[in-house]
Amino acid sequence: MYRFLLSRQWVILTLVALLLIPTMIRLGIWQMHRYEERHARNQLVADALSAKAVPVEKLTAAGHTVTTKERYRTVSAVGRFDTEHEVVVRRRVNADEEVGFHVLTPFVLADGKVLLVNRGWIPADGPSQTAFPKIPAPPSGWVTVTGRLMPDETTEASGIKNLRGLPDRQVMLINSEQEASRLDARVLGGYIVLTTPEPKGDTPELIGKPGEENAPLNYAYALQWWLFAAGIPIGWFVLARREARERAQAAAPKETETTPAPV
Repeated sequence: MYRFLLSRQWVILTLVALLLIPTMIRLGIWQMHRYEERHARNQLVADALSAKAVPVEKLTAAGHTVTTKERYRTVSAVGRFDTEHEVVVRRRVNADEEVGFHVLTPFVLADGKVLLVNRGWIPADGPSQTAFPKIPAPPSGWVTVTGRLMPDETTEASGIKNLRGLPDRQVMLINSEQEASRLDARVLGGYIVLTTPEPKGDTPELIGKPGEENAPLNYAYALQWWLFAAGIPIGWFVLARREARERAQAAAPKETETTPAPV
């Protein structure tokens, strides 16, 4: 009754099913690895954001590369803003996906070292793209700032090209090595995203906390692939049973109807 399984059509169907099962299992395993990676990154970010603030020079120094574990840590510093050497970072968006600038202001510490402070987002509503935009002034004099520590931006990590020949006081990437050369100063590695003091008039617009990666989605995808893998042999068995039943019905002798004789 099942000799049809040796036909060309069923041999190909069986081989395809046998190939799909391990493929789908592997895809499920890959999605589970993605889930674990994203979950670990989410936990790392949550731990960093919840950690107690520490002086910035406990985590970074001139020439230091901010590590993954140091990223998003809350740090504090005492110094003064140097608006004379302030620059803007081009092609940055706010929470509403509007294109504008990030305001990058050097923050000079008591020992002369410089901390780069991203004070937030401003719209690109100047007279032209080449003109330096009008930026609200930060607090004057000696102040205490806190912010989330971030690593230097690179083209490799961000995908943003570090274009040359930009208008005066405009940059593409926030990079402490690049700024150290421009300022001719000892610049601490990385930069901070300002959290306090908050700007007057809500501008520049402070940058929000990083969002969580959707790790549960990868978990759901993993289960989906494994359910597909489990469904293939079930589907193959159902199809085989149905065809066997149809062949058996086709091979059975047909019953003839008898007409009663006239009285």
